[in-house]
Amino acid sequence: MRNEMNQTNILLESGTNEIEIMEFTIDGNLYGINVAKVREIIMSDKVKPMPHAHPAVEGIFKPRDILLTVVDLPLYLTGKPSEKDAKDLFIITNFNNLHIAFRVHTVEGIQRISWEDIQKPDKTVTGGEDGVATGIAQCKTDLVTILDFEKIVAEIAPDTGIQMSEIDRMGTRERNESPIVLAEDSILLSRMITEALTKAGYTNIKKFDNGQEAWNYLSAISEEELESKVSMLITDIEMPKMDGHRLTKLVKSDDVLKKIPVVIFSSLINTEMQLKGKEVGADEQLSKPEIGHLVEVIDTLLLRVKK
Repeated sequence: MRNEMNQTNILLESGTNEIEIMEFTIDGNLYGINVAKVREIIMSDKVKPMPHAHPAVEGIFKPRDILLTVVDLPLYLTGKPSEKDAKDLFIITNFNNLHIAFRVHTVEGIQRISWEDIQKPDKTVTGGEDGVATGIAQCKTDLVTILDFEKIVAEIAPDTGIQMSEIDRMGTRERNESPIVLAEDSILLSRMITEALTKAGYTNIKKFDNGQEAWNYLSAISEEELESKVSMLITDIEMPKMDGHRLTKLVKSDDVLKKIPVVIFSSLINTEMQLKGKEVGADEQLSKPEIGHLVEVIDTLLLRVKK
């Protein structure tokens, strides 16, 4: 079995606030991943173990041109080793400029839904920052747990996440109180981005958990308040209620807000997503976890606005 994901066919029209979710199962439980992260699905294969790797890392294999790390998702989620079945599948993903294979038991299909149909799970259920459920999606009659694959990878391989050392290398910087609006649904990433920007001198950051909350705040700003309330928007793409593309499109279509620079900071940035971001009017698009590059872009865009 081999199922190539044709990105040109699956990418949705920009700014419609829709997502395509691939449903898969582990021990009979239904989970989901954004199709935009999926490169292909293949039958599981023999994996070469790697010494001193994280317990959830099965090892590596090279089906064709790319060497892939294989993550045992059943083991990661349950903490218990499970018997490898020949019918298991590998979901080959591409995000944060990484190619990783995740072992799953079955793939059930793809559902197209609105981000409005995805709810942020309660912290009592997810464990707050330690949880790996980024959303609960209502797909027809099923509730599907959307997993935070970026967090899973960052836990398994911390060097692939946001590195504060990139900010340290910039040395001492001047304090800048330009108001920056940040839309990021991950509690962990929101905190890390805020810490990094604050360390880089940007101390006036207004955080929102999704695009809808950010839009509610931005759309209430009058032209007279604009300079004191927002000088830039930094947004993720994948967020419950309203995604970053929809948020960007709304901002760039608004007579008052359209002059605000918008930076899309997402693990999904690739050639196709660059085109979508450009369509909705994003000023810059950066792939996580390039936090140092993000600071440089903020510096440049704020200087441009002031001129």
